[in-house]
Amino acid sequence: MCFCTKITRTDRLVVVGIFCALLILALVKLILFSSEVPLNVPDNPRYQDASLSTDERVDNLLSYMTLEEKIGQMALVEKNSVEEIEDIKTYALGAILSGAGSKPEENTLAGWQKLVGNFKQTARESRLGIPILYGVDAIHGHSNVPGATVFPHAIGLGATGDVKLIEAIATATAEEIRATGITWAYSPNLDLPRDIRWGRTYEAFSDDPELTATLGAAYVTGLQAEYKDGEKDFILATPKHYVGNGAMVWGSSSNENFNIDQGTTEINEEKLRTTYLPPFEKAIDAGAMSIMVGLNSWGDTKMSAQKYLIQDVLKDEVGFKGFIVSDWYGVYEIPGGNYQATVTAINAGVDMVMLPFDYKGFIENVQKAVRRGEIKLERIDDAVRRILYAKFSAGIFDVTVHEKTDDSFGSLKHRKLARDAVAQSLVLLKNENNILPVNNNRSQKIYVAGGAADNIGKQSGAWTIEWQGVDGNWFNDGTSILAGIKEVAGGTHTIEFQEQGIFSTSTPKADIGIAVVGESPYAEGWGDTAQPSLNEEDLSIIENLKKVSEKVVVVLITGRPLLITDEISDWDAVVVAWLPGSAGDGVADGLFGKKPFTGRLPLPWPASIAQVPIETDGTTKDNSPPLFPRYFGVTE
Repeated sequence: MCFCTKITRTDRLVVVGIFCALLILALVKLILFSSEVPLNVPDNPRYQDASLSTDERVDNLLSYMTLEEKIGQMALVEKNSVEEIEDIKTYALGAILSGAGSKPEENTLAGWQKLVGNFKQTARESRLGIPILYGVDAIHGHSNVPGATVFPHAIGLGATGDVKLIEAIATATAEEIRATGITWAYSPNLDLPRDIRWGRTYEAFSDDPELTATLGAAYVTGLQAEYKDGEKDFILATPKHYVGNGAMVWGSSSNENFNIDQGTTEINEEKLRTTYLPPFEKAIDAGAMSIMVGLNSWGDTKMSAQKYLIQDVLKDEVGFKGFIVSDWYGVYEIPGGNYQATVTAINAGVDMVMLPFDYKGFIENVQKAVRRGEIKLERIDDAVRRILYAKFSAGIFDVTVHEKTDDSFGSLKHRKLARDAVAQSLVLLKNENNILPVNNNRSQKIYVAGGAADNIGKQSGAWTIEWQGVDGNWFNDGTSILAGIKEVAGGTHTIEFQEQGIFSTSTPKADIGIAVVGESPYAEGWGDTAQPSLNEEDLSIIENLKKVSEKVVVVLITGRPLLITDEISDWDAVVVAWLPGSAGDGVADGLFGKKPFTGRLPLPWPASIAQVPIETDGTTKDNSPPLFPRYFGVTE
């Protein structure tokens, strides 16, 4: 059966018009939302011309990119979750990272070069040849790799207060990172820890915003120093964790396994601006082009969702031109499911998302959000522009081979720098009768004890080979404190070691007993503890040593101040060595007078847990004086 109606010329024109409009719409969508019809790229596109300005190169490259390629640049993927290496090209992934402890099967310099080189070469073979950023947490040297120089953790560097030293350490670290082919480091840490119960206290320079800003800027300058042969080629620094990290409230963590890490920062906006923002402003002035947002919350909102703080304050007000990267799985801590969390974070100003796993789902979600209008294309372009700007500025488009070994990796020069840094970081808290430095003008019997005396893993702390560190000497790189003591003491003194401090009582007492005790390695929230103090075994070792020694020196290996108020009166001398890294001989240099004690406490040392948190102006919670104030240190 047929139903016919008369179709007028006007009707036909309307139908044709609608059809044309739909066709145009379809073509626009195809161009915007599909990688199937990318714009042709000439043989020598302008973005490959190093003589052009960075802005010109970014504009030119953006003009060729599909939406899918742009979104791929916004993905930061953990290397073990890349399903096939060809996915680097297929999805135009912008960055790869080795999460802490994530390493090549052959964890050597050559193994890293091969691993990273394969990822970089695959990216170069993509349609546009956009190089990846390969990132690592090299927070106290390139400590992911055996043989690297492991410098003191930041809290020890803060104790030195030496700007030139910190810049030199950052430059040395950059040289060793570069030797493995890596282009991006997640440092320096600009947190301001006010509660010693926090398991990340040692990652920060100080609780003093001014000192942190000064040393952080120096670290950025050193890390981003151009390679010494004049090439525009440097390791991209990443100041972290924006913003207010270190001011979290005990018991507020969003992670059920932690107490304070990833918790809530309960301070007003004025305090946030006047205390916690300035270190980031100074790092930006020093040239920082990527900043990592923290896993903490401000109020009831996760930092990755804080549009006001990220977009309005940091980008618009402060004028940050680089890109914002989220922390490990930080975007998906935002409520509402992965799709909504992604939309919220990108609209808040996060430019690159440390996923770190499902990159296919991320790309699909962002494409969907753009199609729906929930993320504007202008926001995508802004994010990618910032990422590309940093890549061009760091020189990775123009330098095809980053591995510059030239014997810098773990070199004697770098190890000497580390040893000097350790000596400068030592803080002398107590020195009755000037027992230190040890008198080398006469032969003395010296007993050494303690679980940290002959333990390079313990003295290095976490973020060393493994995320949570290692306990022991299995990787045999560096010098233990005991080995350093034996070297520096030379033949002048008789040195005996017994870990538990159990020496013969039938012989005359030692002139000096040195107990090297302290914390075992820990990282992040796993180090949150209600009572940071020496354990019973350490206290027993000290007591054992006191029975067989005329004088006892306690050397504290620790990532934070420990509660020692009840014990310190029984010790003759106390040295805080922090987490010195691979150069235990630097500790011996201080003990035996090769280097003077010059270190100062970079944060207050509380007398009791009732005093924490301690405000950045030094005010304790109960208004009583700390055991030692910030910047205390006995000097010769």
